[in-house]
Amino acid sequence: MTQGRGTISDLSSTGCFVLSGGEVNPGELTRLEIHLPEGVASLWGEVVYSIAEMGFAIRFKFASASERRALNRLLESSTER
Repeated sequence: MTQGRGTISDLSSTGCFVLSGGEVNPGELTRLEIHLPEGVASLWGEVVYSIAEMGFAIRFKFASASERRALNRLLESSTER
């Protein structure tokens, strides 16, 4: 298991792109912890593709309705700013 840091860009209800120098492979399951002022949102996703030394695209895999609601709250709060 590998851990690393990255910056999320292009966040949507179905996935995101993570700017990171870490190495991942398409099809790999990964967990994202998104740190917010109100706490940490933890989401699972599958790597769709990666670009060396730039980052990787993730398609979210929701295990529960509460995970989907947490993402929707995050998306709503980001559009309010």
